[in-house]
Formats: sequence, C-alpha cells, structure tokens
Amino acid sequence: MRYLTFALTKGRLAVQTMELLERLGISCEEMKDKHTRKLIFTNEQYGLRFFLAKGPDVPTYVEYGAADIGIVGKDTIMEENRNIYEVLDLGFGRCRMCVCGPEANRHYLQHNQLIRVATKYPRIARDYFYEKKNQTVELIKLNGSIELAPIVGLSEVIVDIVETGSTLRENGLTVLEEICPLSARVVVNPVSMKMDNARITQLIQAMRANLPDVRS
Repeated sequence: MRYLTFALTKGRLAVQTMELLERLGISCEEMKDKHTRKLIFTNEQYGLRFFLAKGPDVPTYVEYGAADIGIVGKDTIMEENRNIYEVLDLGFGRCRMCVCGPEANRHYLQHNQLIRVATKYPRIARDYFYEKKNQTVELIKLNGSIELAPIVGLSEVIVDIVETGSTLRENGLTVLEEICPLSARVVVNPVSMKMDNARITQLIQAMRANLPDVRS
C-alpha cells in the first residue's frame, strides 16, 4: 500500500486539520514537536504522509501529484486556479473576501468608474470586477498591509480577506462589498482520485462525519 500524502497549509489550518484527523484515530505525534526540523511526517498505521507548505504552494503540490490531498483556504484555490478537485468544505478558517475602503469611496463602486484596486489577489479581484460588476479597474498587486493603500492614496479600494474587521475599523476603513465567503477546503489530485478512489473517498467521508460544529 503506497502512502497517501497530505500537503497542509502551515499554521492554524494545519493544527485544526490534525485535530480533525485525531478524531478519526489518525495521529502524528512527531508533528507536535515544535523544535523538529523534519519536513515529512508519517503515520505508518494508516499509510499517510504529511508535510507543511505555504498556502499558495499547496494547490501546486496537489496539481503536480507531489501531494494526493491538500488542505487550503478557498481564497488560495480561487487565486491559484489549479487543476485539482475541491471535495470538502471543512468549515473552519471562516472569513470573507471583500472590497474595502473608506466609506466616502463607496460611490466609486456604484457608477462604473475606472478606479485603482490594491490586492494580494489579482485573479479574484479581476474576476469580480470584470465578470460580475462589468467595471474596468487598474489592479495593483501588493504583498504587505493592503489596508495602507487607500489611506495613502495608492488606490480607491482594496480587495482582501476580512475576518473580524477590527483592522479595517482601526484604520478608518469598512467593508463596501462582499465577494464571497471563505473557509478551509480539502482538495485532491485528479489522478490520485482515480488510482486510490476507495481510500480517498473513505477518508473524505470520515472527515465529513467528524467535522466540528462550526460548519454550515
């Protein structure tokens, strides 16, 4: 029996995923060692391997078959647009993708004006403004604190993830439009799904049956 390999998004999503798997009786004690330098972790009993990756890299590992299964945020799936199967909404890591800015700039979204939009997610922003709103925009890709852009006049609005909204409020910004809800998802390599359909399907069904109460 070959290993099934999981690519887990580093941080809270990885921790919550392992907590979910532990409810299925699947544990990986060596992952709990915060001082380990290991990159690959194994569970020999179930024939599983795990490794941690940055969110944007998870769909890449899954698409190319380096991982059979990935745990990643819906925002990353949308932005990376990889050839992978999205098979399960885990329900945790909930937040929203939103258009944000000063309240005074709301009118820019209502009159189809050409505006500048700063974001870490140019594909999502482009699809929203061009396909859903039919509004032409100039996209500015940023990697740091997106909230700064409208404050210093770099852009009229931003497209970013909103969880509690506290950072927006502290900087005089607000949610102007919601693009879509987000949460952690399970993704699968298409070839792996064909080759190991029974094992993967059984695992997905067990995960679904043991999801925490935060799911919708």
